[in-house]
Amino acid sequence: MGLGVALAGCPKKDEPDAPMSLGEASQAVEEASLDGQAATVTSNTIEISTSFTIGAAVEQAAGEIKSFIESQLPCAEITASAGKLSVEYGKRPGACVYRGQTYSGAHTIEVVKTAPGELEVRHAWVGVSNQRVKVDGTATVTWSASAVSRRVQHQLTWTRLSDGRTGKGEGDRTQTPLANGLQEGIKIDGARSWTGERGRWDLAIRGVEARWVDPVPQAGSYTLVAPSQRSMTLGFARVDGDTIRVTVSSGSRAFNFDVTSAGDVRSGS
Repeated sequence: MGLGVALAGCPKKDEPDAPMSLGEASQAVEEASLDGQAATVTSNTIEISTSFTIGAAVEQAAGEIKSFIESQLPCAEITASAGKLSVEYGKRPGACVYRGQTYSGAHTIEVVKTAPGELEVRHAWVGVSNQRVKVDGTATVTWSASAVSRRVQHQLTWTRLSDGRTGKGEGDRTQTPLANGLQEGIKIDGARSWTGERGRWDLAIRGVEARWVDPVPQAGSYTLVAPSQRSMTLGFARVDGDTIRVTVSSGSRAFNFDVTSAGDVRSGS
């Protein structure tokens, strides 16, 4: 993703109390967007493995997941053994698109335990890509039928394919369906952190609404602590079907950025 604003005037790491600059706000939007895109790659591949009966036997649950993936992604080659699935996206002919994202790479899904009202699945990704970001890493996902939610604890490394930029991080998030259901997206609360070329970033997530097709959330807010130790708030609001406004604020200063569905970022009014 390229930024349409200059990354100039950034405060030094030992100046977190200096007024926030446009450049620092721009960096915050870009960093949060890149980490979010990596999280979306894994969330979407987790989502495609949610078709099962909670409380069913482990192998039965794995079989239901296998059948659903085959129905949605005929390009995937899947092998199954004792509650564990190995998936290679793009290994077979056919469409490899799920919820607007085109996938490649290897994904392992292991049903660890299943009980009435709760199920735990472990995921591992090797070179899984949506043609924008490639991810490697693991996650443990626990479903709660009573809370109609799932908890995702992940450790990932990601690479932006356009320029090779990388990051490494972890997260612990609770996800619930949006009002129109999981087919549209998820609501997220929790935390993520990652280390990139500029240092470590820590993110608190509050009531964020994320659609599968968008590069940034359409509602809710982040509290982001930059490597400089400056704390910033990122608020999200949909402008139209193609644009989401991100407002970055710290102290008395605030900047607006408009992010398109293609991931382009430009300075807003």
